[in-house]
Amino acid sequence: MAKLNRIRIVLAEHDLNNKWLADKLGKDQATISKWVTNTTQPSLEALIAIANALEVSVQELVRQEEFNQEK
Repeated sequence: MAKLNRIRIVLAEHDLNNKWLADKLGKDQATISKWVTNTTQPSLEALIAIANALEVSVQELVRQEEFNQEK
């Protein structure tokens, strides 16, 4: 499975963790863990919420080059 998101990297760059994001979004930590490990991908709505919480663009959370390789 392609690693389509950079949530883990952006969290680390901001010195934040999964618990912080779970609390900020009102989501279960297990859900955040699945997103961070690329086990599952967040919905577009969730991705926008993550970007807003981290104060980054959605584009910063997406691994465009790996998505293009999957095509």
